[in-house]
Amino acid sequence: MRYLLISFLFFSLSSCSLKTTKDLLKVDVSKNMIGNTYFSDVNKDYVYKAKIEVYANNFGGILIIKKISESKHRVVFTTEFGNKLFDFLYEDDDFTINYIVEELDKKMIINTLQKDFKLLISERQKVINQYQSEYFEVYQTSDSNKNNFYFFNKKSATLDKIVNTSKSKEKLEILFDDIEDGNANSIVINHKNIKLSIELEKFKKE
Repeated sequence: MRYLLISFLFFSLSSCSLKTTKDLLKVDVSKNMIGNTYFSDVNKDYVYKAKIEVYANNFGGILIIKKISESKHRVVFTTEFGNKLFDFLYEDDDFTINYIVEELDKKMIINTLQKDFKLLISERQKVINQYQSEYFEVYQTSDSNKNNFYFFNKKSATLDKIVNTSKSKEKLEILFDDIEDGNANSIVINHKNIKLSIELEKFKKE
């Protein structure tokens, strides 16, 4: 009976272990707050070529992210001809849909896009745990019943990845690449449990 109980407890702990922290070393928290500064400049328009895949639907065009004030961002996705596909406004915890095309106007899709871009533009988060690997400093933050893990490159000090998880599973991964002068020129958002992905490539001046 004792052996069965120990085996059950081992199985329960193993099944609830989180892949994100599996090979990380937990360390003392060295920072109370961490930040994502990729969309933090009110003087810039962040313009990307965008591909959004939602189940069997594919949308291509231009995504513009604009920080309007300290607490407000606007996220607009248009076709290359300038027709709006969606227009979102974030202000603190408030979210407003200024416009969304009919093909995307479904509750589940809206909720997912809202959370994706909220995570992408959020600048400051309170750290609850900290981890390390050979290449990364990793900071865990909490958002409702979800956790976010921010992977900062030890060598470059850049934010390379955000992983959003439940208590036991990875839900979403945001990858930042080709980082130049504080800008992420390439961003990929991948969902683990639904068929929704976003690819962004920054427009560069010739």
